[in-house]
Amino acid sequence: MLFNSANLPYWIFLGMGVLLFLFVIFSGGGEQDTDTDADYDTDTNGEFNVSQLWGWVGIGKAPLILLLATDLSLWGIVGWMLNVLSSSLFTGNITNFAGSIVLFASLLISLFMGRLIAEPIGKIFAEFGEDTSSDRLIGCVGTVASFYIPLENQSKIGQVDVLDTKRNLLTISAVLPEWATVAPQRGENVIIIEFKSQKYVVIAKDSPDEEHWLANSSPRN
Repeated sequence: MLFNSANLPYWIFLGMGVLLFLFVIFSGGGEQDTDTDADYDTDTNGEFNVSQLWGWVGIGKAPLILLLATDLSLWGIVGWMLNVLSSSLFTGNITNFAGSIVLFASLLISLFMGRLIAEPIGKIFAEFGEDTSSDRLIGCVGTVASFYIPLENQSKIGQVDVLDTKRNLLTISAVLPEWATVAPQRGENVIIIEFKSQKYVVIAKDSPDEEHWLANSSPRN
C-alpha cells in the first residue's frame, strides 16, 4: 500500500512541501510577505468575513511560502495515513467516494495543523536570514510580551516582540532607561532606543518618555 497509485497525489504534495522548505532554507529564511500583526476581527453583524477564513488557515501568522510548505507536507503525510487506514477498512478497495473523503479530510486537518505549526517554525527559519548587527532594531516599534518592562537598574529583564527590517518576528530582552516614568505592560507598544549590555533599552510609545527621548536625541541628517 506504500507505493499504491492511490497515494501518488499525497507523495506529490509531500515532495512539493519538502522542495519549498529547501527553498526557504537556501533563500535565507524566507521573506515575511504577509503582515504578522494583521488583525482578523470578526464582523460585528455576525456575517461571514473572508479575513476570518484567512486567519483560520494561518495567513498573516507566518511567511506565506513557509505556511504553504508546511500545509503541503502535512497534506501528504496525513493523506497517506488516512489512505492506508481506508484501505484496511475497505480491504484494499478504496472507492472514489472514500478517496474524495480522504482527500478533503486530510486537507482540512493539514490546514488546521499547519496554522499551529508554521508560526513557531517560522521563528526558527527566520534565524537564517536575520541581520546580526545589534543596532538593526533601534527605532523599531515592538509589543511587550512579558508582564511588564522593568528599569535597567533592576535585576529583572522584560521581553518584547518586534519585527526587524526583513520582517522577521523576534523576541528580545528589554529594559527601561533609568529616567523612564512609564512602565509598559503586556500588549502595549514600545520604541527601541538603544542596545546596551546584551539587552535593548525601550520606552513606552506615545508617552512623555518618547517626547523626552525625541527632544534630547541628536537630529538625523
